[in-house]
Amino acid sequence: MPRLLLVEDDPTSRSFLLTAASALPAEVDVAGTVADALTLAAADTHDAWLIDANLPDGSGIELLARLRAQGLDTPALAHTAERERESLDALRAAGFVLALSKPVTAANWRAAIRSLVAAPVVAPAPPPRPTLADDDIEPCASGRPVVWNTRAALAAVGGNVGNADALRGLFLGELPQARDGIVLAARRGDAPAMRSLLHKLRAGCGFVGADRLCAAAASLHAAPESEPALHRFLAAIDATLAAA
Repeated sequence: MPRLLLVEDDPTSRSFLLTAASALPAEVDVAGTVADALTLAAADTHDAWLIDANLPDGSGIELLARLRAQGLDTPALAHTAERERESLDALRAAGFVLALSKPVTAANWRAAIRSLVAAPVVAPAPPPRPTLADDDIEPCASGRPVVWNTRAALAAVGGNVGNADALRGLFLGELPQARDGIVLAARRGDAPAMRSLLHKLRAGCGFVGADRLCAAAASLHAAPESEPALHRFLAAIDATLAAA
């Protein structure tokens, strides 16, 4: 059975990715920070590292560089809420064998891990950019998004209603804290902190089908100084909580 190291700080994303990876089956160690990941990677041998691109105390690229500097050559996959080609290309150029955009279905997540475990440690050339398959999850619905996209939430967990409900409950439990952190950063005029928190929230939105909030978070991420965007974001949070 493969042993994996999952590095993810967002509770909703972590729960989804951990459950999906464990079903391979696999043994999965979990870290929420660069510091914890370094400790776990040094303590045990892993068949693959599954590293979030943005962490509270650094970036996935920085973490991979530090692990490589310690002489560790485990194949690594990066996962990120970003979907732009430039962001994914930068992750692969930094040494990640694969770079996946979140949200991702459980089936595609497991397929990526299987290919990583079977892959050579050092890829001879960057692999082609993954395309959005028919069963992938769109990051936000187009047009006028609904508050809750049940179809997307079920697709993420392979149609398991119980798992979808549990993931939504975890997301809703964390949402007030996420809102407060973003509002505090906005009051301080701290755009980088806002973007970091919004980046994490967008991934969670995708896993649970919170389409309206996902769209509002994306708009605020693009213009963190915009008061109208902030008001729309807060209204979307209220609507999401009210419709739960």
